[in-house]
Amino acid sequence: MKKKLSLSSYTAIGFMLFALFFGAGNLIFPAQLGQYAGSNLWPAAIGFLITGVGLPLLGILAMGFSGSRNLQELASRVHPAYGIFFTALLYLTIGPFFAAPRTGTVAFEVGIAPFVSEGSHQTGLLIFSLLFFAVALLFSLYPAKIVNNIGKILAPGLVVLLLVLLVMAFVNPMGSMGTPQEGYTSGSFVTGFLEGYNTMDALASLVFAIIVINVIRSMGVTSKKEILSATAKSGGIAIGLLGVIYLGIAYMGSTSTGQLGLLDTGGPVLSGAASYYFGTIGSVLLAVVIILACLTTAIGLITANAEYFHTLLPKLSYKILVVFFSGLTFVIANFGLANIIAYSIPVLMFLYPLAIVLMILTFLSPLFNDARVVYVSTIGVTFLISTFDGLKELSGSLGVEFSWMNPVISFYEGVLPLYNQGLGWLIPALVVIAITGVIVRIQHKTTTVQA
Repeated sequence: MKKKLSLSSYTAIGFMLFALFFGAGNLIFPAQLGQYAGSNLWPAAIGFLITGVGLPLLGILAMGFSGSRNLQELASRVHPAYGIFFTALLYLTIGPFFAAPRTGTVAFEVGIAPFVSEGSHQTGLLIFSLLFFAVALLFSLYPAKIVNNIGKILAPGLVVLLLVLLVMAFVNPMGSMGTPQEGYTSGSFVTGFLEGYNTMDALASLVFAIIVINVIRSMGVTSKKEILSATAKSGGIAIGLLGVIYLGIAYMGSTSTGQLGLLDTGGPVLSGAASYYFGTIGSVLLAVVIILACLTTAIGLITANAEYFHTLLPKLSYKILVVFFSGLTFVIANFGLANIIAYSIPVLMFLYPLAIVLMILTFLSPLFNDARVVYVSTIGVTFLISTFDGLKELSGSLGVEFSWMNPVISFYEGVLPLYNQGLGWLIPALVVIAITGVIVRIQHKTTTVQA
């Protein structure tokens, strides 16, 4: 008899997945989007939801559909070496390179910076991040259930606090929607779409999905179809809740510029809103909850990276890797939130297309019998385009022109549809899947007839 889960089980798993996704860093991007989109908020928010909410759900479903034990196994359908390269880079991106340092800088920006004088911010960040990642190091060295328990209490606590804040923002807005800035004056949908990359949730979903699938299996569900169904329902709950919060924060950001001014990052928007509506008590309460929420996220990311790289490099002990990743995260955190976001964009422009195309290939794989040639050719084409997308963003971040790239960029701009919107890889990838998929099916039929 096929086991089916109850609604309460779906809900419990959905909230668990929401807690995994809900790093407090995610709060800063919809707030910043709202500030910069202003009156063009809604098209920008729809674009943001596609990549910030839709793609993570697609990632969860792709892992459930694939039947793979982990991300490396799935990515190895391209080639075992690519499986290691892609998985290692993804872990480093959602770990010590960008997402983990962001936990410390967001905790500082929202929780501590409002109480520190402008000239002392760098020193304050150094001292705070040293203490913050020292605590994360200790908990990561000796993983205990206390971290999970704190996470289970904090996630609902932060959601309640946010919902109260967002209700106030809707009932009594800080002001009217501001004037659209930069990329949001025209093409706000595409700008919002690319901003959704910053949450990194689509990348994280390829890792978190395995946790969800293992929980579903532990509840006695064994059928692949039922696992996929349970994963979809649980994922839908988590992603729906995320979407509501994203929209609320984006709206609050869009009405905040008159009161708070245009800010570099979304962190001060939250602390400013808490102070505006609830005074110092609101700021302090938000600070405590966000610092603790960021801490549990940091511990989870450092632990996940140490565990993965220990399986990859068994000669390096788990504890050595925890110390290494904690130290690296601390150093990168001190470059500051704005710099971390700026330098993460080139990597995300490179990595996101590869992740999205892998998801698409996973769903279409039954049509071409999992043939490696389709995986290799499609990822190869995507790789060639997304590499230059990443380098183009990097040259912008560094303020240095890579003149040797200009002929390639000009060629891409002239030939590839949607290239200037950051989606030049999409049509070529789909065309290559179609062509190679048809060739594989014809070869398969010919071989079958001859046999």
